[in-house]
Amino acid sequence: MLLLGDATTAQGRVVTDMLGQALAYAARGWPVFPCKPGEKAPNTAHGFHDATTSAAVIRAWWAQHPADNVAIATGSPAVDVLDVDVTPGGSGFEAYNRAKRAGLLAGACAQVRTRSGGLHVYFTGTRQGCGKLAAHHLDFKASGGYVLAPPSFVAADDRGPAGTYELLAERAADGRLDWRAVCRLLDPPPAPARRRPGTMTGRSLGGVVRYLSGLQDGQQRWRQLYWGACRAAELIAAGKLGEPEAREALLDAAWANGYVADHGEREALRKIDRGLRDGAQ
Repeated sequence: MLLLGDATTAQGRVVTDMLGQALAYAARGWPVFPCKPGEKAPNTAHGFHDATTSAAVIRAWWAQHPADNVAIATGSPAVDVLDVDVTPGGSGFEAYNRAKRAGLLAGACAQVRTRSGGLHVYFTGTRQGCGKLAAHHLDFKASGGYVLAPPSFVAADDRGPAGTYELLAERAADGRLDWRAVCRLLDPPPAPARRRPGTMTGRSLGGVVRYLSGLQDGQQRWRQLYWGACRAAELIAAGKLGEPEAREALLDAAWANGYVADHGEREALRKIDRGLRDGAQ
């Protein structure tokens, strides 16, 4: 089980065994680290970068601060987590149910209720980056992120009420969540404008766009997008390409390789515009 459920009584209060939970996660091969009592803030110098499965290190951490919360460093080799937010500004459950009906959330291994009444859905960890769909109140915690895990407790603050992270369900499953597919469903890219047959985009920039479209996470997509925009600027300066067509084609490529899903359309356009500007100098 994810949550052992053992508790002891101290000074008339029920105190959950945070150390035991941390060791249980680590025994599964999931790196963990402590967060400050009642908070989400890490209680180590380097946050999730300090996460470990070493029982000796974990015991030393919680021997010094036994009330620390337990956090799991997300992504492989641990878990990817879909975070369904519930805040005064809105709820992510409508988007969550849309993704579920579309068959994109199959194979989850656990569900955890968060302190605000939201949901953490656990999947097998991957090397995908973290992502966010703010308009739909969904976060994706994967490589480079972390989540508080049961039985962590967070005190009330300006971001939500007090509450405990509680295991709701667990099963033997090894499904993986395709975050890009979720983004395409909930926040699809705009349909590309119809281009006139024989435009210079297809002949002069097509190879660059195909190359960019095929890039994967970890292949410096931002740097390559900037490079592609610089090449487009050269074609624009030579009168072989219009700037609107270039921006459109490069943005399509950023959607295709997942850069927009991971970082947002505004950030992609910022890289494109910088490349178009620098390439023209």
